[in-house]
Amino acid sequence: MTSFRRNFVPGGSYFFTVNLADRSLSLLTTHIDRLRAAFRETSQRHPFTIDAIVVLPEHLHTVWTMPDGDADFAMRWRQIKSAFSRNLENGETVSPSRAAKGERGIWQRRYWEHTIRDEEDYARHIDYVHINPVKHGLVNRVSDWPPSSFHRYVDRGIYPVDWAGDLARCEDDAEFGERK
Repeated sequence: MTSFRRNFVPGGSYFFTVNLADRSLSLLTTHIDRLRAAFRETSQRHPFTIDAIVVLPEHLHTVWTMPDGDADFAMRWRQIKSAFSRNLENGETVSPSRAAKGERGIWQRRYWEHTIRDEEDYARHIDYVHINPVKHGLVNRVSDWPPSSFHRYVDRGIYPVDWAGDLARCEDDAEFGERK
């Protein structure tokens, strides 16, 4: 079995990508209210700050900042995934290994985590979160995708409403996310 090494930095900021097991489904946007409730329920019991988030049909990207002295994002993800799954009807395909552990087949078991290194890295990942619906061809303009913290950033004057232009002008090699 592969051994994953997570970087737990108390009070740190992290970028995450979390996927559905079946990437052909659109459970996250179809059941956005249930997903929001799962985040709300978890953050009330175990606080963290969602700095940025975008929910796409089959995956999501988010940047979190953990409370001082706390780095247990793994527990929070378990609780979010579990709360969301409990509120969905059964019916997904479940592998024998998942069935043996009493797991549902909704989420990929693992997720991508990146510890934010500095202010530039933070800004790059916030931009990556917000540009993602355009990158995946779901909309032409970032502002056209409702389940995104982009709208909160516009309301706060951080981004202009036409930030990143439209799909026709979006460069494939734009500087979002990880360094090249």
